[in-house]
Amino acid sequence: MNHIGVDGCKSGWFWVTLTHPRKWEAGIEPNFNQVWNRWRQAESILVDIPIGLRDSGYEERLCDREARKTLGRPRRSSVFPVPCRAALYAEGYRGACDINERHTGRRLSRQTWNIAGKIREVDDLLRSRPPARGVVREIHPEVLFWGLNAGKSMKSNKRTDDGFKEHVQLLELRYPGSQAIVASVLNEFARKDVERDDILDALAAAATGKLSRGSLRSLPEHPDRDSTGLPMQIVYWRP
Repeated sequence: MNHIGVDGCKSGWFWVTLTHPRKWEAGIEPNFNQVWNRWRQAESILVDIPIGLRDSGYEERLCDREARKTLGRPRRSSVFPVPCRAALYAEGYRGACDINERHTGRRLSRQTWNIAGKIREVDDLLRSRPPARGVVREIHPEVLFWGLNAGKSMKSNKRTDDGFKEHVQLLELRYPGSQAIVASVLNEFARKDVERDDILDALAAAATGKLSRGSLRSLPEHPDRDSTGLPMQIVYWRP
């Protein structure tokens, strides 16, 4: 069975699939519908995007709070506040901030607004296609690496050279052949389309799906569901 890891990138969605040992494939799709159409028969599609959104309320999602607590400093700063669903449909940044503040008491960062369209893509797909709900799951890259690292947060930011090497070495330890996959993908895809940290995140997600053999853990252990029935959880695997 295929296990797909997906991360948003400059050109859309970068994906990696791991099937048999040493057998893999990678590509870019312009939208998440095409990711789903291509891989709907996969055992798991683990994607770095919020799934399960609040309509209102001043408390953040429990999964985000638990992720920050789990990661500790300084990696906890990589878990950003998730917008309410209505803010995703605003015409611009100011409007989204006003809507989000009205419903949650919090304005949005530019970083969050920049991925609002991708959050909306996944939310729309999961709400309209029930079969996708059992396959597409939310991950957070630093939580994945924390799990793969036996419950220890990574020392360095993966955007730095030292951090990039640290993350690749961990992937190679857990899924031999990862270093060659990263090198090959870096050579095949231009940085204007996919950044090197996008490659790490998607590969970590695919490896997590493969290594877990269907036994993914969840933050929180017993997740809440949003008003549409989507679970608000971040999944990971820990050896």
